[in-house]
Amino acid sequence: MFLGVIDSLIHPQSSCPRNASKHTCRCEGRQPNRYFQSNGIKTTKYTLLTFVPMNLYEQFHRLANIYFVGLVILNFFPVVNAFQPQVALIPICVILALTALKDAWEDFRRYQSDRKLNNTPCLVYSRREKQFAERCWKDVQVGDFVKVACNEIIPADLLLLHTSDPNGVCHIETANLDGETNLKQRTVVHGVCVTHPEFDPESFNSRVVCEKPNNNLNHFKCYVEKPDEEKVGAGIESLLLRGCTVRNTDHAAGFVVYAGHETKSMLNNSGPRYKRSKLERKLNVDVLFCVILLFAMCLIGSLGHYLWRLSLPDVPPYLVADGNGHLDSPSLSSFYMFFTMIILLQILIPISLYVSIELVKMGQIFFITNDVDLYDEETDSRVQCKALNITEDLGQVEYIFSDKTGTLTENKMLFRRCSIMGTEFPHKENGTSHTQWNCFSSLLIPHGTNSHIAISSPTSWGFVRHTPSLQSGPSGGRCFFNETEVIPDRKLLQQITRGENSSRKTDPYLDFFLALAICNTVVVSMATARRRRVSHLLPPTVLFRSHFHPPADKKEGTDAISRHRKCSLHVLSQSDVSAVTSADLRYEAESPDEAALVYAAKAYGFVLLARTPNSVTVRLPSGDELVFEVLDTLTFDSNRKRMSVLVKHPVTKEYVLYTKGADYAIMELLGTPYAGTGRKQKNVATDTQHHVDCYAKEGLRTLCFAKKIVSEKMYEDWLVGRQRALAAIDNREELIMETAGQLETNLSLLGATGIEDRLQESVPDTIVALREAGIQVWVLTGDKPETAVNIGYACRLLEEEDLVINMSCKNKLTCTAILDCTLEEVKRYNDDPRNVDTTQNISVVIDGPTLTMALSPDLRDRFMELARRCRSVLCCRVTPLQKSRVVKLVREKLKVMTLAVGDGANDVNMIQAADIGIGISGQEGMQAVMASDFAISRFKHLKKLLLVHGHWCYTRLANMIIYFFYKNVAYVNLLFWYQFFCGFSGTAMIDYWLMIFFNLFFTSVPPIMFGIMDRDVSAEVLLGVPELYRTGQGKGEYNFLTFWISILDAFYQSLVCFFVPYLVYQGSDVDIFTFGTPLNTSSLFVILLHLSIEIKAWTVVHWVVMLGSVLLYFVVTLAFSAICVTCNPPSNPYWILQSQMADPTFYLICILTTVVALLPRYQWSVGQLLHNQYAIAQNNHLHSYSPHSSSSYSLKILFLHFF
Repeated sequence: MFLGVIDSLIHPQSSCPRNASKHTCRCEGRQPNRYFQSNGIKTTKYTLLTFVPMNLYEQFHRLANIYFVGLVILNFFPVVNAFQPQVALIPICVILALTALKDAWEDFRRYQSDRKLNNTPCLVYSRREKQFAERCWKDVQVGDFVKVACNEIIPADLLLLHTSDPNGVCHIETANLDGETNLKQRTVVHGVCVTHPEFDPESFNSRVVCEKPNNNLNHFKCYVEKPDEEKVGAGIESLLLRGCTVRNTDHAAGFVVYAGHETKSMLNNSGPRYKRSKLERKLNVDVLFCVILLFAMCLIGSLGHYLWRLSLPDVPPYLVADGNGHLDSPSLSSFYMFFTMIILLQILIPISLYVSIELVKMGQIFFITNDVDLYDEETDSRVQCKALNITEDLGQVEYIFSDKTGTLTENKMLFRRCSIMGTEFPHKENGTSHTQWNCFSSLLIPHGTNSHIAISSPTSWGFVRHTPSLQSGPSGGRCFFNETEVIPDRKLLQQITRGENSSRKTDPYLDFFLALAICNTVVVSMATARRRRVSHLLPPTVLFRSHFHPPADKKEGTDAISRHRKCSLHVLSQSDVSAVTSADLRYEAESPDEAALVYAAKAYGFVLLARTPNSVTVRLPSGDELVFEVLDTLTFDSNRKRMSVLVKHPVTKEYVLYTKGADYAIMELLGTPYAGTGRKQKNVATDTQHHVDCYAKEGLRTLCFAKKIVSEKMYEDWLVGRQRALAAIDNREELIMETAGQLETNLSLLGATGIEDRLQESVPDTIVALREAGIQVWVLTGDKPETAVNIGYACRLLEEEDLVINMSCKNKLTCTAILDCTLEEVKRYNDDPRNVDTTQNISVVIDGPTLTMALSPDLRDRFMELARRCRSVLCCRVTPLQKSRVVKLVREKLKVMTLAVGDGANDVNMIQAADIGIGISGQEGMQAVMASDFAISRFKHLKKLLLVHGHWCYTRLANMIIYFFYKNVAYVNLLFWYQFFCGFSGTAMIDYWLMIFFNLFFTSVPPIMFGIMDRDVSAEVLLGVPELYRTGQGKGEYNFLTFWISILDAFYQSLVCFFVPYLVYQGSDVDIFTFGTPLNTSSLFVILLHLSIEIKAWTVVHWVVMLGSVLLYFVVTLAFSAICVTCNPPSNPYWILQSQMADPTFYLICILTTVVALLPRYQWSVGQLLHNQYAIAQNNHLHSYSPHSSSSYSLKILFLHFF
């Protein structure tokens, strides 16, 4: 492990004099941390001096650019040149210049952003001034002390040493890093410097030892070594990350440990994602085919020139010898002619294709991001395209891997059931509306009971996801109109009342709800306030005082103070607790589960009032307030599947450990039964497990809660190892996990909860449509199998008629037997002649341990064979690593296009492992979105994104690429056919300027518009007939056959375009350009009208670019023929087109050539269109007659579409 040892800037051993300024110390080279990275950042790639060479170097990574530059250089040799060397430079220079301008503009924007960020002011401690002075971000160094105020962005990674909060807490918002807007707590490293009454940076005389800079935002290993060699450990909970924003804290100060490009935020800034699409890989293969075709044509030209020279009886006068009177031999001349032909036919390789593809993808992304149907009004978000070069892959997906929670479900947790000490409380009233508060209150408090539960306001009891809507009822009470409130169970209320009235110091029902309220990391703030912002109207002290301690003699205070009360927000401290009612509270949780549980505890009167690093305050139903001293928090991790909080009970003075987690993670740790209940732990565990299984079958998310009394000696012994683990650098996570496991043993089970997570809107319809589109959907979740299966049936991933194979094995032998038996049964079914053209509906449900065995090297092939034959697979109890392994295995073994969709940080590995990663901006932050290629707000948006936009993007781009190859081959073959009549001399019958303009201007825009805007099928038909999506799967429409058919069509059309004018002018005395002009004009009409046949949806833009291209051709050619007399000597194109347009033969040639060349293509397109329209019309008719039969009839449509 590489360590960074950082001395304080004002360390006593520093060679800087005590009265020297920080800047002077650095200039003299004696700053103790001068070898560390500075805080200035530079994200630009170029400078004014390096732009040209570096940009050219990057562009020459494309083999096509090297190819064309090589041809330009080759054209400068007189023995092989085909055109003027200067003219041959134009195409490649234009392409390189356009790309360079784009790169320069992007880099200039990065430069502006860097300059603005580097010059942002911040407060850095100055030894000379004895105070914090304003400096620029770029001047901050490792070892500096930096002070940040509320709502300021943190300039570097700081080790937190001081905050304005008396409990040493600083709240930060990490939205700039991971997109999460919920507040996160950071605590100071205590005991390393003087912080009271004022923070004194010069009292810090320790060394900071931390790990090597890395990009892990969730982990940090560090310790502070004091002069007496005592080591104080610190972790991520004490690190303020660069780019985060300080919230709800007046100010904080810290020690810079990472600066500039070594900060975690900059190490995570890897720039835009780049992936090569499947279409791009196929394109490279076809470019190679074109190169082979070009070389074959050049070899034919070279051999033809050799044979032509041999056939000459003597030397003709037009073969000019060199200065010495020497004439090259036929063999040497044919060798030179090979390179001349390469120069002449170079446009067979489409030089502008790559630039056109980038423009088309930008246009496609514009239409995707501006689709109103993909906009979510609730979250005010639309689809985001972050990977700009794989839009066409959306139309080729064959496997989808989805998370469950937050992806298929809302991830808005609602408390529905609970079981305490083996007794189940169903909460049947939950989710129902109660219109009168008096009815509601009579339900809560039974008549005749001596209850001490305060019902000062309805919100003390009702859990509402948002602020409840309360109105006056008929009897003068207040009414609820929200169906998601938690209505306490009557019997459970009675148990709580008995527990409070009993003489026992502890009660399992009270402990259960205390665990719900305490065992979490929820931040407590004011419910009616927004996040606090900096105000310049009133000092912070006035704001604080006016909000939390209003004057007793004033009703509302001044208007200014009243206004500030509404917009301020402060995390509650211990002094604020008594003045706050439960209705004023707001809970900010990192997980929706935690918020649901805290609100459920609040509904029963156990109100979480305040939380600091050292204490938790809970108000009991009786109104008493208990302040628990927090001794340690054992945070949740994916390996332990649980979290614990160790507190000191304020009444019993006992050390109590409250633990919550998955049922299997808690049940295996049970030991001591709950004291004083008289029930055996085994019986309680059995009954609770039964209830948990029932909750899971209902689709509820389950958690178990337990408690443990820790003796003082046990705690002291454990604390020694815990502090050693926290101060460790090597294997810190393992040591911390080991200490947590040492304490989490012999637990006493309290109970379990069932939380509902409802399906998102239209999820079943989306999954059915995706399945009809030929896409296999897998769900990978960490939930219990019972919960996952219930959701599977609800979202129609599993159907009632499916053969569901449940794979839950304890050993590898059983797993192997199930795989072999299932595969044998599937093969037997397929071999049965009675099952021809039918498939068996098989679904597999597999848990995490069994999946680990199935993914082992000796079983993975059999598992993949079974999964390939299944309609759906449901993986339960899987870890994030297992999710990514499954995706990689399917992608590599089955050679299919995969898509992964998720919403949480645990889905990042899966999203990055798939060909396409889609993040859902849900309730668990934005880490999945930031790691994805595309981002959506709802799972239902996946339907249109794939079936409509994916299909359009793929077919548009595939057809455009095929058209580009066709266009270039058709045009360059005109020159090739002419070589048979000019002795294969490399002569062109079209002026080279017009040849350049032909591809650069006359025929460049129409195919780009075709690739951006064409629609082969309407969105309504694509959504109504999902089977049409299958045309892009597998080999798709752009395959070996369609490519060579278009090449052959190009050969045919070029033959027609050449020989029709040739036969017309045969025997005449027209010059070379008079022959080439109608040939060039008719080829323009053929190429553009060919595209017109391919366009399925005409718009105004198509008409404008088509007619504009023809108009531009005639305007430019007429102008060129009029003014360019000696542009390409000895050729003379003067007044050629003008003369041709005065001759009716010219028009006859153009019309006849166009008709004959396009007739086969037109007949094929019309026949295919009629078949498709007939099939769709029949499907619509059948759908209106019998909706149930439309799905099966869609297969016929698909067949006709292929036909």
